[in-house]
Amino acid sequence: MDYMVRGTAAEGMIRAFAAATRDTVEEARKAHNTAPVATAALGRLMTAAVMMGSDMKGEQDLITLKISCDGPIGGLLATADAAGNVKGYVNQPEVLIHANEFGKLDVAGALGNGVLSVIKDIGLKEPYVGQTMLCSGEIAEDLTYYFAASEQIPSSVALGVLMNRENTVREAGGFIIQLMPGASEEIISKLEERIRTLRPVTAMLDGGMTPEDILREVLAGFDPEINERMPVRFYCNCSRERVERALISLGRKELTEMIQDGKPVELCCHFCGKKYEFTVEELQELLRKKETNGNEQ
Repeated sequence: MDYMVRGTAAEGMIRAFAAATRDTVEEARKAHNTAPVATAALGRLMTAAVMMGSDMKGEQDLITLKISCDGPIGGLLATADAAGNVKGYVNQPEVLIHANEFGKLDVAGALGNGVLSVIKDIGLKEPYVGQTMLCSGEIAEDLTYYFAASEQIPSSVALGVLMNRENTVREAGGFIIQLMPGASEEIISKLEERIRTLRPVTAMLDGGMTPEDILREVLAGFDPEINERMPVRFYCNCSRERVERALISLGRKELTEMIQDGKPVELCCHFCGKKYEFTVEELQELLRKKETNGNEQ
């Protein structure tokens, strides 16, 4: 089962997150029928979102990572809560692109130039939005840059998705290491050197390492402590009732046009691909509800 851990090291001067997300990313792949490079991009973004989401305080709090870009993938988005639930989608899931010069899935080439937005909805009137330009398109490097530029937190982010030959997900996961205010130059330089010598996170996972093992490997010499373990899953909270509310919120003109077409309407959830069909009679009932509730437009 997928899960993530949170920990600290160097007497609280370092905080860390690590996650194993293979089943979660495979669920997203199946839901959206993503091509390999889209699976890799979405898997990286969802893994980051679930680790960052675990840092939210309230049950209703949400974090959304959104990439708007000019590459053939057309953009992607992942949303996570504080309990390890995450969902996401890619605008062009069938995108095909050649491998990069290292023979790896070219996520950076699929994204091109763009903007990374981090949206934190913590129950205030307006959500917090931080934005930075994509610096590489590799997502982990872009998030490292975001933390430094937008939140002033020196960080190291590693994310990876490894595919099987039949294009299912073999391994997925990542880690986030962050320095707290007051960390000494000695800790900083020692940690930088440590991170520089690490294997790719997918190689660690493929070698059988757990999130706990990964944190202990990354933070060797810093006395790491694991403080929390949390399950992770691909979860979409869409429902027929939510889709009904969305239809009712449409203008009277749009609903009437759907009814006049005389055919059932099928709506598909962006996040999980689940389809909801409404007959003409059901649409007429929704229109009646709209007018009865004084929502006529």
